[in-house]
Amino acid sequence: MNNYPNLFKPLDLGFTTLKNRVLMGSMHTGLEETGDWNRVANFYAIRAKGQVGLMVTGGIAPNLEGAVLPGASAMLNDNDIQNHKTVTKAVHASDGKIVMQILHAGRYAYSKKAVAPSAVKAPISPFTPLSLNEEGIEKQINDIVLAAKRAQQAGYDGVEIMGSEGYLINQFLVSHTNKRKDRWGGTYENRMRLPVEVVKRVRKIVGSNFIVMYRLSMIDLIPNGSSWNEVVILAKRIESAGANIINTGIGWHEARIPTIATSVPRRAFSWLTKKLYGEVSIPIIASNRINMPEVAESVLAEGCADMISMARPFLADPNFVLKAAKGKPNEIVPCIACNQACLDHTFAMRLTSCLVNPQACHETELRLLPSPDPLKIAVVGAGPAGLAFSISAVSRGHKVTLFEASEAVGGQLNMARKIPGKEEFNGLVEYYKNEVGRLDIDLELNKKPTVQELKTFDKVVIATGVRPRKLDILGQEQSNKVLSYLDVLLNKAEVGSRVAIIGAGGIGFDVAEYLVNKNLNKNISIPDWLSQWGVVDPENARGGLDPQLRKEISSNREVTLLQRKSERLGKNLGKTTGWIHRSSLNSKGVKMLSGVNYEEVGERGLKISYGPQRENSSWLEVDNIVVCAGQESERSLEISLNKHDINPFWIGGANIASELDAKSAINQAYKLAAKI
Repeated sequence: MNNYPNLFKPLDLGFTTLKNRVLMGSMHTGLEETGDWNRVANFYAIRAKGQVGLMVTGGIAPNLEGAVLPGASAMLNDNDIQNHKTVTKAVHASDGKIVMQILHAGRYAYSKKAVAPSAVKAPISPFTPLSLNEEGIEKQINDIVLAAKRAQQAGYDGVEIMGSEGYLINQFLVSHTNKRKDRWGGTYENRMRLPVEVVKRVRKIVGSNFIVMYRLSMIDLIPNGSSWNEVVILAKRIESAGANIINTGIGWHEARIPTIATSVPRRAFSWLTKKLYGEVSIPIIASNRINMPEVAESVLAEGCADMISMARPFLADPNFVLKAAKGKPNEIVPCIACNQACLDHTFAMRLTSCLVNPQACHETELRLLPSPDPLKIAVVGAGPAGLAFSISAVSRGHKVTLFEASEAVGGQLNMARKIPGKEEFNGLVEYYKNEVGRLDIDLELNKKPTVQELKTFDKVVIATGVRPRKLDILGQEQSNKVLSYLDVLLNKAEVGSRVAIIGAGGIGFDVAEYLVNKNLNKNISIPDWLSQWGVVDPENARGGLDPQLRKEISSNREVTLLQRKSERLGKNLGKTTGWIHRSSLNSKGVKMLSGVNYEEVGERGLKISYGPQRENSSWLEVDNIVVCAGQESERSLEISLNKHDINPFWIGGANIASELDAKSAINQAYKLAAKI
């Protein structure tokens, strides 16, 4: 029985038919920049075998000045064509279809040679772009057109013209970045001349039997962005110019509105594609925070779009579509939209991967092959490291017994899932539960194995995680005001209305969000989330942004977040999400203090001072002090194991607690499972 009839309906484009309504959206993985085109081909071929309807490559530059950074992949010559043929042949051999995204970065290019409609510097770039003259504009158009032709010669099924996210084409469209007075600026008719001309010329050079997809910004989320009327006018003109499909872009990269982070509600922007639906006759694709088949099906069933774009879910699970088609959605490895191994890596110029699937972009290196010598393995600890190892080891043919001291699997994931805005972690824990039950894993809950029991196994893996690091503050032992983050998040300790949080790392920020939020364990509605960020219908405000309407969130607690270091709080949070956490807490009135010394705990609360000279001491009058000041490895078994000559493998927090996160824990687990 097909549980997703709309999702698995073929899409006829006239000259070609897509097998289903699922698009694997473009992602900057960094694979093309490795120069290993067999590795690139393998990445896409695996996902083609997973039965996705159509794929889009990462952004490929049409010229050097349009590259996102020096050395970024470009389509410039015959050698590039030959390299890309490796990809298209592999995809077609796997019964897939793929289009190449042509991306001209414009003022977002990390280069002194960056060009743009006007010399307006982007807030996320150190470089002021060169303003294009008439000849320069013609060159950019011609280079994009030539890149499309070369993509066709390389065997691609089409191209996606990147017209959103604030890149060059988008920059021409809005007065925010286009200050020109000639035929390429001024009126909207002039400002949209470039995208229309690009599509028209691309269609002419590639002919009719070639997919031309245009990525259109439905909502810019910047000041002086496009109005809704302009979005509709452009969509119609793009259709008339020869596009086959319109894909959705949401927000410029410089926008200070989260668009794909885990705190963004699922399908938060599908109302925009529904608003455009019917204005054009070509298919429209919905995107952003659509991560499970039932979500995708609902978007299609409600007439919001003709097709669904998902990107990061195909890092998490290349067989997403195949599992959905077989009626096995519970076996899909869920994307939790954390950004930690994908976008954070991209902006750090590192190769992309995936927190829940470290094999992503490492398929040729991190391989879980059948073991020639299956082993009987004990795994102690069912947190993310222990779970990921157990599932991976069993897939290789090993026999695994998984011991967990508590009554449930998940470890520290069970804390993460309680944080408002991190509800996606519920899906990850449920996935792990399902896989442990589905696979031949012997799960022993509420069980601490004895050394004698562990001696009966061929190998022992210790994944016992971490415990909170204690602080030594005068008076804390005599006070009932001091709690650990475990007390708050797992043990449901009562917390007063005035709280000081010691430690402003990831856990400190999570505890603060937990304490100031009134709607624990309730998914925020899309309208409420939009109003919290000042996002409105672009029919009512240009760019869909009205900061005056941003809704401040009242809290039932006064929370102060403290750290010893004299630097911005949250500095070491995720590169693409840290600003979201800070903004969210600021909107809820959380005070943030740095350079703090913790002098004493007393009846009044917490006495603090500042700096190495311990100046300006004062009392923070609080009801509770929550300590989130780091972690230590849980290695209580170590002495007993050493006495009995058991030499285990230590992974996750049990191996190293400093800077621990689920990404490193799961990565360690996969690597050990691949070689054990």
